[in-house]
Amino acid sequence: MNDDVRNLVLGLLATGISASLGWLARTYLWRRELRRKQGFFGLPEHAESLLVVNRDPAATEPAVHRFDVFALLELSALIKECGAHAEVVTQDAVRQGFGERTEFCVGGPASNRRMAAHLSAMLPGLRINTAPEPVAERGRFQIGGEHYLMERAVSEHVLLARVTTEDQARPVFLFCGQSAITNQAATRYLARHHTRLARKYGDGTFVLLLRVRNSGAYGPDVVELVADVTRAARGPLPEPEPEPAGSA
Repeated sequence: MNDDVRNLVLGLLATGISASLGWLARTYLWRRELRRKQGFFGLPEHAESLLVVNRDPAATEPAVHRFDVFALLELSALIKECGAHAEVVTQDAVRQGFGERTEFCVGGPASNRRMAAHLSAMLPGLRINTAPEPVAERGRFQIGGEHYLMERAVSEHVLLARVTTEDQARPVFLFCGQSAITNQAATRYLARHHTRLARKYGDGTFVLLLRVRNSGAYGPDVVELVADVTRAARGPLPEPEPEPAGSA
């Protein structure tokens, strides 16, 4: 074997070894990222999860708003990436507690009784006005002592929460918005930022208040983080101030 042939063989071997090492490194990083994602969502491979869908309050018959359908599609993609499975159920058909399966619950308390139960049980410092009148107060969020009104299609709010309890094996994710398009905005925010959220919160509880800007023009894409309201939402609501003495 002359020098040229030997150098060619050594070059091919070096190229093969480098390619193999690169493939192994990429596979290791991909598997590590997948495990982190599965841990954050509580979705090990082949795990079962629950997608709880609300009803469209504007429809005369049971129906799902199209933006909530889009939200479910966003979540279904995340679940599939984790190698898990999802069961879609309506808000009035769920008859079980939480913690056995990861749950994704979509919609406000006016259209999703499951959401209303979760808010009451797990986020006592949060109130959402579900009364149709006055219109200006409809959908108002009260979080602790702060109030957040909705300006439809201009400035709307949505809560994105990951909630667990001490004895709860799987998390509950809540997407509770002032309108259907904000629910989709929250699911899209989670899909885009779950890596950063996992690094910051790990497998703990968080409650984020998001604002959707000008959804009439930009849809669910322009979203900003208003505040981390975990402490206020998990604590009790402040006591109302007593009326001044002598007032009617």
